[in-house]
Amino acid sequence: MKALLLENIHPEAVRVLTEHGIEIETAHGALDEAELIGAVQDIDLLGIRSKTTVTRAVLDAAPRLLGVGAFCIGTNQIDLAAAAERGTVVFNAPFSNTRSVVELVVAEIISMARHLTDKNAKMHAGVWDKSAKGAHEVRGRTLGIVGYGNIGSQLSVVAEALGMRVIFYDVADKLALGNARRCSSLEELLREAETVSLHVDGRAGNAGLFGSEQFAMMRPRSLFLNLCRGIVVDHEALREHLESGHIAGAALDVFAEEPKAAGDPFVSSLQGIPNVILTPHVGGSTEEAQQDIGRFVAGKLSDFARAGTTTMSVNLPSVQADETPGRSRVLHVHHNVPGVLATVNGVLADARVNIESQSLATRGQLGYVVTDIGGRFDDALLDKLRSLPETVRLRVIG
Repeated sequence: MKALLLENIHPEAVRVLTEHGIEIETAHGALDEAELIGAVQDIDLLGIRSKTTVTRAVLDAAPRLLGVGAFCIGTNQIDLAAAAERGTVVFNAPFSNTRSVVELVVAEIISMARHLTDKNAKMHAGVWDKSAKGAHEVRGRTLGIVGYGNIGSQLSVVAEALGMRVIFYDVADKLALGNARRCSSLEELLREAETVSLHVDGRAGNAGLFGSEQFAMMRPRSLFLNLCRGIVVDHEALREHLESGHIAGAALDVFAEEPKAAGDPFVSSLQGIPNVILTPHVGGSTEEAQQDIGRFVAGKLSDFARAGTTTMSVNLPSVQADETPGRSRVLHVHHNVPGVLATVNGVLADARVNIESQSLATRGQLGYVVTDIGGRFDDALLDKLRSLPETVRLRVIG
């Protein structure tokens, strides 16, 4: 098997995959669609981060592609539906960099509250500006968290430990941790919070979530942070509210358009504004997080390649399939219609195949069944299973 890893994925991923006999190719930066189409034609596993887009055209060009690993949290850069239609599994790392992002948020809140970036710039320019004017403690201040998922909820806990009062808003019902209080609307949160931090996903409906209307609702001289997705915020509107003084400071780690590779030029309408922190999408970029992401996602890809396990997949039904030496295993992704399992087992029974174990799960329009037998599946039997109208993809291990 061959794996292609892009965008400087941590060497831990190479170690995990290599240990399981998978041949590795790597590339330092992202590839555009045309480049990726040329690179994936004989690839079994693909590893990307946030800058590489896996489109339907890319998937069409990769008939051998079994799985895609997003070595990050987000998966909106992957056409999940197209991957599912081909039986190509997709994994991500929903938890591995959570702490790293939270620590950066906290550091930036304190930095803005104390105007540390401005003080630092003056010191480097030879100006000694010892003053308490405009500097505040974060203790006792109200933090509003928009999006109470893995990152938002952990930020809630850490912020409370610093003495902050936490409120949050999420479109889904979420359990409030500690003393955090859920707001009934985004408007309620914006009118009450002194600092607003965004932690929503990159779905199309969240594009432009924050614009002039939302900034105008925020309390005067409040702080604003976005470390989730660049498309969520209207930067021109943010600039206007920063320049007017309505927003006292902002920190942004993500941008709608980001340079393709390290060292490429970066341009933003927010450059040069006092008390604005701009970072190059490094929220999860700590050695600890990247190592854990590399180990986690590579392990998921390896487990699927070797055993067919889809636990924690973001697009296929979840089946835990442990390795079983001495058995042959058929992995059957199919359309989720009544009677499929009976049809599959009927084909096996007609071939006088004895099933030793079988696991089935469904998810939306797809089903996934893992069947083990003692001995081997012959080619004629596999051809019958592949020819079933319900079959999406069939693979054999052992």
